[in-house]
Amino acid sequence: MATATTDGAYTFDNGAPDAVPQMQALESFLDPITMRRLARPVLRLGARCWEVGAGGGSMARRIARAVGEDGHVLATDIDPTHLVAEGNLHVRQHDVRTEPPPGDAFDLIHARLVLLHLPDRRRVLGTLAGALAPGGWLVVEEFDCTAPLRVLTAPSDDAAKLFAQVMDTMMGVLQEHGADLGWAQDVHTEMALAGLTDLDTITHSQSWVGGSTGTSLYETNSRQLEPDLLASGLSANQLNAFRRLVRDPGFAVMSYHLVSTRGRLPG
Repeated sequence: MATATTDGAYTFDNGAPDAVPQMQALESFLDPITMRRLARPVLRLGARCWEVGAGGGSMARRIARAVGEDGHVLATDIDPTHLVAEGNLHVRQHDVRTEPPPGDAFDLIHARLVLLHLPDRRRVLGTLAGALAPGGWLVVEEFDCTAPLRVLTAPSDDAAKLFAQVMDTMMGVLQEHGADLGWAQDVHTEMALAGLTDLDTITHSQSWVGGSTGTSLYETNSRQLEPDLLASGLSANQLNAFRRLVRDPGFAVMSYHLVSTRGRLPG
């Protein structure tokens, strides 16, 4: 997933050196949760589906298998570098902020960790809802970045404080780039305003141990945002200590809180 800034540049670049490990960490954590959210009646054989901001394409591939040969899956991203078309999975370069939907009769539209980064996220959500076929489902999944990331174990109190300091600075950088850290809490309401029904929302968080795929996400994000983090007052020594900490098996922390909301267009 590439993420937008207020000036049209991108914070997390799909072509950056750390993009692949970032996407792999997200996929490992999130794909099983998402697939449970897409179980029947949301996803069915023969469905027409749109994966928005498809990133590495793992969810698009899973959905393509689930809908069968008679189904159709369109994976879009502003930078589709890592997406591969095959069988019933089609790929298109597309900017959901500025281009019209690539169709208007989707049985499922899924957007994960996309809208919170877009300044016009509410308008975009309305556009996605408008691209659903009658009876179609919109599933939007975001991190609630206002939820504290509780440190469970750490080598020292100073180490726990360092983790909190770096993460607070990282969240500040994302805000400066136009992210709404609490957007995940608004999605349910916005879907209702868009006319969707059968709404439900869940929140998922779990413990991550130092050196795991989960905590590697904190490290890759710190590398991708390093220039901004340094400009915000962190030192190179602090960032290096942070990266050692999230690799330490004696460190454990709660994951980001994923908020998954789904709703159906009546008809």
